[in-house]
Amino acid sequence: MAQLYYRYSSMNASKSIEVIKIAHNYEEQGKRVLLMNSALDTRYGKNVVASRIGITKPAISYDEHTSMLNILQAAMEESPERIHCILIDEGQFLTESQVKQLAQIVDYENIPVIVYGLKNDFSNNLFEGSKALLIYADKIEEIKTVCWFCDKKATMVLRVLDGKPVYTGDQVLIGGNDSYIPVCRKCYSNPNLKVLEKK
Repeated sequence: MAQLYYRYSSMNASKSIEVIKIAHNYEEQGKRVLLMNSALDTRYGKNVVASRIGITKPAISYDEHTSMLNILQAAMEESPERIHCILIDEGQFLTESQVKQLAQIVDYENIPVIVYGLKNDFSNNLFEGSKALLIYADKIEEIKTVCWFCDKKATMVLRVLDGKPVYTGDQVLIGGNDSYIPVCRKCYSNPNLKVLEKK
């Protein structure tokens, strides 16, 4: 039976490379996958999933208006070859409606869907997609990474600007290590400013 998987973490936990790796493993076995990424994530170009270590893979971009059911229908019309898996990066940017559509795909098309993304934003609020995935996913898995400052498990994301922590502002500001770092709860509230100044 297919399932809806939600694999979440803080920043810098190798989510995108995991998406690329899973897609590669399916394709190496001659199996078809649909690979998707948020249109908001243009750090490494459009229509790609890209890891910080430089590996990229073509992907279908989605935004808040995209119908996941229409994407699947178009892919099925494009080729009669069975779709073995749908992989989604930056799943925090999904809407609740899109997550429900992904659940329908799992339930009625029997296609596994694996979504990777952040759980909470830099203000420790759930993203819409993250909240919906926590509700509708069959399996929820945490991908662990370590705090930038103390090496404890990172569970939060600290936004930084000019070496200073930022706790207010727009929820979505696309950025990498220059803007966000993974931190534990303690270091989120009390980051080592000397380390931040060197960033």
